[in-house]
Amino acid sequence: MPYKDPEKHRECQRKYREKNKEKAKEYYQKNKERLQVINKEYYENNKEQIRKKQKEYGKEYNKKLWETEKGKKSSRVSKWKHRGVKSDNYDNLYELYLSQTNCEECNCVLGGTGSTRKVLDHDHETGEFRNILCMSCNVKRQ
Repeated sequence: MPYKDPEKHRECQRKYREKNKEKAKEYYQKNKERLQVINKEYYENNKEQIRKKQKEYGKEYNKKLWETEKGKKSSRVSKWKHRGVKSDNYDNLYELYLSQTNCEECNCVLGGTGSTRKVLDHDHETGEFRNILCMSCNVKRQ
């Protein structure tokens, strides 16, 4: 019979596990091989549902993450690294990137999409950061 309140049930299970850590560890060590076989069988029988759930969870988690400041920063720095930008301090570079409002080449106001989009200019051979420019000036420079 399912529980009326699933949240209450989860909380109860969490408290039990917390209280009986040693007991659970001992049980697992004793039955490790048998439990691995059971888990493997379960995975094989439910592979599609498991993958579907993982995919949905991943999308939802990432969507929430990229909406936070930490997520936006992480995403942008990862892209810079992937594109070959090298820096001793990506935190300072990111702060500089956020604070820059005008192109360092043509002094136009940065923002939006298209030719006035803010980009990080770097030397493609050394990976060294040069300036924060608008897309138009960055394309002309290369």
